[in-house]
Amino acid sequence: MSTMQTQAPTTWEEVLRMPDDGNRYEFIGGRLYMTPAPATRHQRVLMRLWSALLRILMDSGHGEVFSAPLMVEFPGTGDRVQPDLLFVSNERRAIIGEKQVLGAPDLVVEILSPSTAHRDRGIKLDLYARHGVAQYWIVDPVEDVVDVWRFGDEPGHERFSGEFPVRLGPERLGLIDLDEVFSRHLDQWEKDT
Repeated sequence: MSTMQTQAPTTWEEVLRMPDDGNRYEFIGGRLYMTPAPATRHQRVLMRLWSALLRILMDSGHGEVFSAPLMVEFPGTGDRVQPDLLFVSNERRAIIGEKQVLGAPDLVVEILSPSTAHRDRGIKLDLYARHGVAQYWIVDPVEDVVDVWRFGDEPGHERFSGEFPVRLGPERLGLIDLDEVFSRHLDQWEKDT
């Protein structure tokens, strides 16, 4: 009996030749990462945050908000990720392709899961800073906080709980109630319905 030895893909083209198994794959720095399906708490936080961003950014005409799965490719690097949420402003809408975003979104949001937290706080933080993402939000549904990383002309880091002012550049565009986004009371209500 012979055994077949498999090797991890080293290019995105090799990833595309893999059988579709329903998982989300990302390719960063020549390494393949698989993201398992998120837990229900992750999904609830994602949907509440997506709803708030639609109201603040999309409905007011600032640009488009997308949720996973949608590929973001950083041209010339081979790096490809599928953030939980992303925003592309009207001024940069040319990067929105038919099947993927080709370039750095204005905003990338990752919601921490036990299996992705290390990558989101390390490799992806560095990736987004290097490739021109203006803001990166790391949403922690255990601590009920959002870490906002700003890159570019005025880099910085802030941590928010409670009321969270949404800014792109110097302008405040709206406010998100993080108590509502992280509400476990709503989680229970959603379980009961």
